[in-house]
Amino acid sequence: MEIDKKHIEKILSQVTDPEIPVLTIQDMGILRNVEIVNDLIKVIITPTYSGCPAMDMISINIKSALQDEGYNNVEILSILSPVWTTDWMSSEAKAKLKAYGIAPPVEKTNDTSFISGSKKIVACPQCDSNNTKLISQFGSTACKALYQCNDCKEAFDYFKCY
Repeated sequence: MEIDKKHIEKILSQVTDPEIPVLTIQDMGILRNVEIVNDLIKVIITPTYSGCPAMDMISINIKSALQDEGYNNVEILSILSPVWTTDWMSSEAKAKLKAYGIAPPVEKTNDTSFISGSKKIVACPQCDSNNTKLISQFGSTACKALYQCNDCKEAFDYFKCY
């Protein structure tokens, strides 16, 4: 059977992040490439950080999605270089995060405006207020920080910039 890369990519466009199910691995920038070698499908992914516990589940979900479509010869390759960055997240991903109640990253990885004690302004995803405060550097997962809105009083996760 001839393997169509576009069809494989379409299948993979439905695989979601198990920690943030409104985002796909494409939205996140985790899916780096698909290579077809004879009848082998190689899916190249990059973890959001080297210890991310969701990567095992993402690999299982990739294989399962492809197997459900009849593709059984699948290899998942996890590469660490270049290092994943929130800059790889699509603008759609950031909008989906906000709609889901998680504040998206507010800067790029090369943004130096927050160095030297400058206060990071993180808007509340519930009411859009900039009157927020950092509660903890760690939120529901290690890649998020916990903030609270001083106006609507809601606590919310902020997806940290990497």
